[in-house]
Amino acid sequence: MLKHRGFPGRLPGTDFQFTIRRDNKKGATPLVARERYPDRRPADRRADAGFMQALWENFGEDPFERGNLDAGRLSWLFGREVVPAEDPFDPASYEALLQINVAVARRSFPDAFDEAD
Repeated sequence: MLKHRGFPGRLPGTDFQFTIRRDNKKGATPLVARERYPDRRPADRRADAGFMQALWENFGEDPFERGNLDAGRLSWLFGREVVPAEDPFDPASYEALLQINVAVARRSFPDAFDEAD
């Protein structure tokens, strides 16, 4: 499992996790697209925006390996702002390649891109 050095481990000042410390010996937790409902808590929205900003600052438009990025946090963005960068795609692989869908991500999290530019 690739460890993304320099990637924040969590949203500063919170317990919202962005990375995991070690791989799961049974295999990576599969990525699934989770629905973000409009009534989500503001703290959850900030965590999504902070994670998107960290992804943008670390990877930009380039494909990146899933590695030690938290499956739960990725799943909130998966299928919309973060998409597979390879075909076939294995959602349960630490080596899976992902990429930011910049157009969708800018619409969903404009502040994350304003601060990162």
